[in-house]
Amino acid sequence: MFRPYSLSALVLVLGLFAPAIPAIAAPLGEDGLHKTPWFAMTFRDVAEDIEAARAEGKRLAMVFEQRGCIYCAAMHEKLLADPEVADYIKENFVVVQYNMFGDEEVTDLDGDVLTEKTAARKWGYVFTPTIVFLPETPPGEGTVAEAAVATMPGAFGKWTFLNMFRWVRDKGYESDEHFQKYHARIINELRAEGRLDAE
Repeated sequence: MFRPYSLSALVLVLGLFAPAIPAIAAPLGEDGLHKTPWFAMTFRDVAEDIEAARAEGKRLAMVFEQRGCIYCAAMHEKLLADPEVADYIKENFVVVQYNMFGDEEVTDLDGDVLTEKTAARKWGYVFTPTIVFLPETPPGEGTVAEAAVATMPGAFGKWTFLNMFRWVRDKGYESDEHFQKYHARIINELRAEGRLDAE
């Protein structure tokens, strides 16, 4: 008896023979870092950036990158180019890019004036990309590393990446639900909805 293939099986078969779709090329800046156009350009005074983000009803996220970082490129070309990821971050966060080996001036929350590279050393950030999430208001004392409510070092898949932004926005760091438990719960919900396409 003839049984027709399901649409999902047909899509899978056709996908095996389709040419690979190239990643969206994120343009490179003069500093060699990939540029996502909706990242904020600021004077990198962290307290001012926190306040500016709050005035927009958003949170501040700082992303450390370096020239030639393949994981940074993947973050720009795959994760930040994904409309679901980009739309959520743009709606809820102000993102400021830092060059781990850069010389642009940075003002820490404790008032220290540094360069990007000395700030990265002071705060202990050694991986790229590293995304640092700051509190809703400047703490009034301490450093960025001490004030950060969460830090995401390294490259992750779509749902880990996006769920960290959601967890911070939902103030998960103030609750008893650790990020890993939050992430597992969201993944289970996505599976139940049939929306899980990664991780």
